[in-house]
Amino acid sequence: MNERSGLAPAAALFHSLADPVRLAIVQRLARGEARVVDLTGELGLAQSTVSKHLACLRDCRLVDYRAEGRQSFYFVARPELLDLLRAAEHLLAATGQAVALCPVYGLGQDAGQRVTP
Repeated sequence: MNERSGLAPAAALFHSLADPVRLAIVQRLARGEARVVDLTGELGLAQSTVSKHLACLRDCRLVDYRAEGRQSFYFVARPELLDLLRAAEHLLAATGQAVALCPVYGLGQDAGQRVTP
């Protein structure tokens, strides 16, 4: 196994967190359990969108759920994920959020625009 292929699992982890909707779901679940209906109302998203992203996070074993009657309550399955997100916030603060200005991955890329500092 070469060095790059050894990094594939870490790249997949970061890719699973690269979507703003998934990050918003994880941030909300960091505050406590929630049902799909709670997430749709609080995040202003469609039920199908929330369900799709929860499935992704569950497949990655970052989020899980517990059933109570006919309801499912979702929660962050790995406390290490919250540590990772806190570390990312510290890194963003330390760099002045310079990654937002990155010409490849910066905020302007969603609209196909280059962001210049």
